[in-house]
Amino acid sequence: MPMTDSSAIAVVIPCYRVRDQILPLLASIGPEVGWIYVVDDACPQQSGEHVRRHCQDPRVQVITHAQNKGVGGAVVSGYRAAQASAAKVVVKLDGDGQMDPLDIPRVCGSLLAGHADYAKGNRFHRIGFVRGMPWVRLLGNAVLTLLTKLSSGYWQIADPTNGYTALRRELIEELELERVAYRYFFETDLLYYLNQARARVIDVPMRARYQDEPSSLRPHKVALPFLAGHARNTLRRIAYSYFLRGFSLASLQLLAGTLLLMLGGAFGIQQWHLSLQTGVPATAGTVMLAALPIIVGIQMLFSWLNFDVANEPAHPVHPLLRQRQSASG
Repeated sequence: MPMTDSSAIAVVIPCYRVRDQILPLLASIGPEVGWIYVVDDACPQQSGEHVRRHCQDPRVQVITHAQNKGVGGAVVSGYRAAQASAAKVVVKLDGDGQMDPLDIPRVCGSLLAGHADYAKGNRFHRIGFVRGMPWVRLLGNAVLTLLTKLSSGYWQIADPTNGYTALRRELIEELELERVAYRYFFETDLLYYLNQARARVIDVPMRARYQDEPSSLRPHKVALPFLAGHARNTLRRIAYSYFLRGFSLASLQLLAGTLLLMLGGAFGIQQWHLSLQTGVPATAGTVMLAALPIIVGIQMLFSWLNFDVANEPAHPVHPLLRQRQSASG
């Protein structure tokens, strides 16, 4: 993509235990960026003060949290600050050096051209991109990708926890940022709110970069919260999209399919238990009474799923938001 005007892009960098990496990262950010917001999330290494003392870049502003809010809380603070700027796109970079600033024009290209509302990195676009990635991360990302597709409604994306993201500034006002999860579930939870705003989300292929940076993520501690968050968002998205905001044939298929599957399954289990107690095998008719609702219910749920995949937002919403915000302003 061509290099962009410096008035178009702002960068938000959440900082926590990245004192040794932050200055080289800032020095590598090119002139296509007009604003840089460094958010010190109560870093014990005082990364923000380190930047104030040693960085002379006039684009850099340091925001300091008195208490740690997590990566999501730091990004939201950066978003709020960038909202007051004239930037068109706000990019989020981690402060640990895993994300290459040279990718910023490519990540922002489709957003600046007006083709999308939100872009995120995808380290799984090519097999060569994942060479050197630990197999545990590969497996974990595969599972999280499937869960995120269902909970967010964005069926064409992958690598949902990738933190290299870009957002059209107009959407900051529309997203319920005070309700988004502030810890490690932030990027995934934000996709749910983007879907509710009917924003178009795209993936940008990029290579993974692993250096000597420390990670504070503990998979065994976040597994259950991640599962709970996905389950909550799935139920909320279905209830809002198919029963509150709109009611369609797909809504009927979802209701009828779920009901038939539950009734057939319950009847089948009851008859199976009865056969075990009496020693009398179930008749063919009894088996069909249990199997037929299950088969029809599964078919209806697959039909609903096909509708849900096709219902993914396909057109950018930010032009309409900009017109509405200009009219209200």
